[in-house]
Amino acid sequence: MSKHAPTPVSMFAPNILRPAFVEAFRKLDPRMLWRNPVMLSVEVASLITLCTFALSLAGKNGEPPFFTGLVSLFLWLTVIFSTFAESLAEGRGKARAASLRKSRTEVTAKRLRRPELDAPYDAVPAEQLRKDDYILVEAHDMIAGDGDVVAGAALVNEAAVTGESAPVVRESGGDRSAVTGGTEVIANSIVVRITANPGETFLDRMISLIEGAKRRKTPNEIALEVLLIALTLVFFLVCVNIRPLSLYSAGAAGHGAPVSLTVLVALFVCLAPTTIAALLPAIGIAGMDRLFQKNVIALSGRAIEAAGDVSVLLLDKTGTITLGNREAVEFVPVGGHTETEVAQAALMASLSDETPEGRSIVALAREKHGLGAELPADARSVPFSAETRLSGLDTAGVKYRKGASDSTVAFVTSLGAPNVPADLPVIVDRIARAGATPLVVSRDADVIGVINLKDIIKGGIQERFQQLRSMGIKTVMITGDNQLTAAAIAAEAQVDDFLAQAKPEDKLRLIREHQEAGFMVAMTGDGTNDAPALAQADVAVAMNTGTQPAREAANIIDLDSNPTKLLDIVEVGKQILMTRGNLTTFSISNDVAKYFAIIPAMLLSIYPQLGVLNVMRLGSPLSAILSAVIFNALIIPFLVPLALKGTKFRPMPAERLLIRNLLVFGVGGVVAPFVGIKLIDILVGMML
Repeated sequence: MSKHAPTPVSMFAPNILRPAFVEAFRKLDPRMLWRNPVMLSVEVASLITLCTFALSLAGKNGEPPFFTGLVSLFLWLTVIFSTFAESLAEGRGKARAASLRKSRTEVTAKRLRRPELDAPYDAVPAEQLRKDDYILVEAHDMIAGDGDVVAGAALVNEAAVTGESAPVVRESGGDRSAVTGGTEVIANSIVVRITANPGETFLDRMISLIEGAKRRKTPNEIALEVLLIALTLVFFLVCVNIRPLSLYSAGAAGHGAPVSLTVLVALFVCLAPTTIAALLPAIGIAGMDRLFQKNVIALSGRAIEAAGDVSVLLLDKTGTITLGNREAVEFVPVGGHTETEVAQAALMASLSDETPEGRSIVALAREKHGLGAELPADARSVPFSAETRLSGLDTAGVKYRKGASDSTVAFVTSLGAPNVPADLPVIVDRIARAGATPLVVSRDADVIGVINLKDIIKGGIQERFQQLRSMGIKTVMITGDNQLTAAAIAAEAQVDDFLAQAKPEDKLRLIREHQEAGFMVAMTGDGTNDAPALAQADVAVAMNTGTQPAREAANIIDLDSNPTKLLDIVEVGKQILMTRGNLTTFSISNDVAKYFAIIPAMLLSIYPQLGVLNVMRLGSPLSAILSAVIFNALIIPFLVPLALKGTKFRPMPAERLLIRNLLVFGVGGVVAPFVGIKLIDILVGMML
């Protein structure tokens, strides 16, 4: 198991570059390269030119050895640059996995004979644990496997998984019951039901995923690869037919030489979409790594790809749009009482309330009114219950209560001679319409005032939603609040729509409705009741702190359990799609300049009129062909950083984005080879 998080590694660190260089040569094995058919064809072309180089050295080929040798060299470099880009993308994941493996230690588990904290146990190695075993984990023990807390509550250090040192609470019976093997209990004891067999734990899956061992090509990637193979076949057929055509033309014209095998191979490689084919595997692997840098594990490349196509986001209100807990922001008196009286009664009703809302009431009374009190010795706490919808404190014969308006009114009425001010309904309605929660405060049979409990909107969330809106993504807030409260919070947060009083079947229905309308839907969740909707969503992000059903239903897991990560995941998904599209556009646009370089050079001796196409004024046919081949190889390493880091994401409508990228990468893909090939031609001419 792991006690420490893996140390960060730089993509271009020496310990990444050296193994990537070695791996690049290992990937030249055709048994590995067949997964990239375009580059496999380039490798075959490289072998052919290696043979023509050997023939040139033996004087059995009419071409100069320096020409066939340089062509062969740069065709081999084209393949090596491709395998190096993929190896470099895989390198960071392998370094992380090695760090995780290195930090594993053997753990002895306390396997219980009964699922109870005080039950007897047997000490067994963690490898002997099986699904549905129960283990006892006490303070300073390592958790021996993935599971759910079924008894007790404990502070757990999850730095091994999340990299964060702050311990978190894991307890039974809630949405924070899941624990991960390799994490450490800091305080208290818990009983854990094991949910994964050895070798199938979350840590094992994470190691496999970040190594790329379980990465599969995504549907879009497969479709693009089919297109690249089709283009390669077209160019292959064109090049095959050029040889007999040149033989016939040379004979008919009575002058000139037919196109040589070396030149035909060079033409084929330069026209084939080698640039995008070389970088395509690296783009997908690097995208998964960028998510991992954000402490997000994508269980499939398909999930990231779907994130890039998402058009509807379903977001829980609590923890995503709001800070997570309501806070007291105001004491409102009724019936002639003063604000200080309300604060005093609210303070007494909340002294024994350990909920975040109760603590915020105590804090507001102290900060705003300077009130402070210790819990009286004779105090009797009245905890909140779903039946009464009240909580409070009885002390010195006085009953302090706070709760829902109707519940508080019913309570004071039960005491006899109630004092329910006439302005109470007006105040309660005003607070509710503003999207807050009104808590009515009473002292014995006297209603004193109202506490304004407000959901605090996260800072900057409106700007994030505006960015998503500019990309054509619809945001939908999901909440259990009533329609009035939900509408007010939705308006403040500036979401596009909301679903109030949401039940599990309501979430599932909403997702299906959007999918039937042709939209890709993303959702976050952490509870067992979220599992059906997560399983239905195209992009399902589960919190690492969530329940096992939620994590099993999701295709992306956020190790930090931060629901707003969904917005980052969408951005990374779009960035991957944009990078792939941009480099494809650039790669195909490159061919324009190569037509003007190679075709005139290879047929100039037969058709002198083709000299007019030599718009770059290249020095000679041999230097023109060499320059095109060299540029075709060197452009790959120049684009590797872009493939690994991704195209910079700019939120804008799809139409504007398409036009911008066509201008930058389409026009750039046409212009760059003209400039690059000309510069290389000048250098080649100086050496010849």
